[in-house]
Amino acid sequence: MTKQFNPSWTLFALAISAFAIGSTEFISVGLMPLLVSSFHINLAQAGLTVSIYAIGIMVGAPVMTLLTGQLNRHRLMMLIMILFIIGNLLAASAPTFGVLLAGRVVAALAHGIFMTVASVIAADVVAPAKRASAIAIMFTGLTVATVTGVPLGTMIGQLGGWRWSFIFISAIGIIGLLADYWLIPRNLPLPSKATIRGIGRVLTNPQLVLALLVTALGYGGTFVVYTYLSPLLEQQMHWSASAVVLILVVYGLMVALGNTLGGRWANARPLIALFKMFTGLLVTLLILSVTGYSHWLGLLTVLLMGVFAFMNVPGLQLYIVQLAEQNTPHDITMASALNISAFNVGIALGSGIGGQVTTKLGLGMTPIFGAIMVAVSLVLLLGLIWLARPAKQLTRNCTQN
Repeated sequence: MTKQFNPSWTLFALAISAFAIGSTEFISVGLMPLLVSSFHINLAQAGLTVSIYAIGIMVGAPVMTLLTGQLNRHRLMMLIMILFIIGNLLAASAPTFGVLLAGRVVAALAHGIFMTVASVIAADVVAPAKRASAIAIMFTGLTVATVTGVPLGTMIGQLGGWRWSFIFISAIGIIGLLADYWLIPRNLPLPSKATIRGIGRVLTNPQLVLALLVTALGYGGTFVVYTYLSPLLEQQMHWSASAVVLILVVYGLMVALGNTLGGRWANARPLIALFKMFTGLLVTLLILSVTGYSHWLGLLTVLLMGVFAFMNVPGLQLYIVQLAEQNTPHDITMASALNISAFNVGIALGSGIGGQVTTKLGLGMTPIFGAIMVAVSLVLLLGLIWLARPAKQLTRNCTQN
């Protein structure tokens, strides 16, 4: 099977599609002021474009995995991108804010199943020692979207209106569709059939549940701040709207750097690497709570936050796959799907908390609440490290005997 396709081309195709999907996931962060003005809503309501999208992924990832588990992988990827394009065109033509949210949900369903399937494919087509790096390559599409897709979409929205931003993303989706058609092989192996019982097996395993909670809280902590990054930069740090576009580009470069480093560091000892990454993120958020009113110091801290924001993603996704291989080997795809859901539980929770904090306490308090989420994830991560020790010790004893 492995002789029939080149892993590099497969990862490249996955990265292109992830770029399209990543562009739409975070585009509303840059469009937030425009949406507030267009639909006459407040910031917390505009934040629903992020949280509703995340909830769509959260629910859609396991449900779509159950429904599509035995579909040919090539055909499934084609259907995913078609659904993605439809969702963004619906958002672009939305006459009301409710229809815009509906379009976001449709696109989110495509997002959830894509990231689930793509993560497993990326991990399977390379040597075991390079699995985190392979996942990082696939997720590079998301980080490149943060570097170029989101700022470019934001600029298009500022110049021609927010609807053109979603049309732009639909065009990227068409490119992703063509990449999938030509570069993803048609004979990829099917995983074990995903079942509802598989969900139960994953959610009754203590280590897997802890890992899912770490994903949700640790990854989601950033989104208390990131969801409202544009108004934070404009209103509190006093950067112009045109400067914010450039700042989002540099922020995306920092995210790309962090994602690449995170994939390399997590290859060997993902738990220890994750602990260091989350500690760095916690410290950065605490610093931002102090520097958030400063023009330049605030900007530098935001860019540092970008380095740590997605650094944990490859390690979190790799570790959940490793745990599933050890504890529920027939449910690896479902475990991956539930971890994608956990990422988006974190996004929905973080953006929701950020909306409430912004409304009641002000933008300046969002880093504090983000830091609290990350701190809780660090405590849970210590529990995972403690649970992993007996297994390692048992392995050493068996080897010595």
